[in-house]
Formats: sequence, structure tokens, C-alpha cells
Amino acid sequence: MPGLPPEVLGIAGFTLLAALVATAVMLVPGVALAWVLARRRFPGSTVVETLVSLPLVLPPVATGLMLLWLFSRRGPLGPLLEALDIDVVFSPAAVVVAMAVMGLPLLVRTARAGFEQGTRRFEQVAETLGASPWRVFRTVTLPLASRTILAGALLAFTRALGEFGATIVVAGSIPGRTRTLAVGLYSAIETGDSAVVAALLATSVALSFAAVAVSNRLVRAA
Repeated sequence: MPGLPPEVLGIAGFTLLAALVATAVMLVPGVALAWVLARRRFPGSTVVETLVSLPLVLPPVATGLMLLWLFSRRGPLGPLLEALDIDVVFSPAAVVVAMAVMGLPLLVRTARAGFEQGTRRFEQVAETLGASPWRVFRTVTLPLASRTILAGALLAFTRALGEFGATIVVAGSIPGRTRTLAVGLYSAIETGDSAVVAALLATSVALSFAAVAVSNRLVRAA
């Protein structure tokens, strides 16, 4: 991105890296959860579906507060993290966690749609030929749903790029450490730095537009 101020390049690079890591972190559990919700009905499945969708409807700040409580010293994971000498709150790891939590519902919903789009009959054919459940999943289910899974991952990645509310609560706005595009844009608006605002805004729009365009193309081709 030639011509951008070094500060903006640093923020953009960190945001891209954090969003990529968050997408990688949520990919396996997200795909597994999508498959379970698409193919299995079990006691509590409605509760699981609701919990997965909560970040879509809750105020992001509320999600951030719950994450802050979860990872704080007095939270459920606090003693374990302290014993391992791991600090999550107000660290780059907190940015990744916030991005992953906010993007997971989009990945699960999109991947679930892929698993529900007529792949069952092909799986049944493979099963009658003696393929094990794992082999059916690996060689039939995943390839057939791969485009929608990738589309969901791109949507989750795009959501991660623009994440603000949960991130600023659990990770803060520490320059060079936890400041993302969205948080940096907010900080630049507060300080009245119009040049940085314009650069961050243009970068955010360009990255998000590209990711959404590719995701939509994959969904149409699925």
C-alpha cells in the first residue's frame, strides 16, 4: 500500500495478521460445529445454536465485557492463566480472541448451509461402498462444501478486520500493540487527525470490499 503513513501501514499489517490468525483459530471448531448442527439433532442443540449466534445480536461491547470477565484475574480462566504466566487481557492475543468470537457465527452459518446443500446423497453412496465416516467426511463432504466453507471463512475474516466494540474493551487501544484499523480509526477521529482518518478509512474499505467480493463470488459458484 504505497503512499500510506508508516503508522497506518503498521496498523493495517497488525490488523491483517490478527484477522488471519483469528480466522485460522476459528476454522476447525467452526467447521466441526457447522457440520454437527447441520447433521445431528441432540438435546441442547437449540441452546448451542443460540449461543453461537449471540455475538451477532449482542452489542459488541457486551461481548467484550464477557470476554474481559472470562480472561481477567478473577474470571473463570484467571487462575489457570496466572499459573501459566499468560496475560490475555490488553494483549495482541485479546485482539485475536475478540476477532474470532465475533467472526465465528458467520463462519458457522455459511459452512452449515454448505453441508445442507444436497451433499447427503453423495455421502450415502460412499457409505454403501464401505467408506468409513471419517473418510466420507474427508473425501466427500468437505470437498463438496469447500466453496461455502471458504466463503464463510472470508466473511469471518472480513468481520474480524472491522471488529471494534469487543476489541477495544478486552484489548484496549495500545499503539503498536493492540491498535487495529477500527480502533485506530476511532482514535484518529478523537484526536482530529484527518490525514490518518482518511488513510485508515480507505484501507479498511479496500480490504473489506475485496474480501466480501471474493466471498460472494464463491457463494454464487457453490
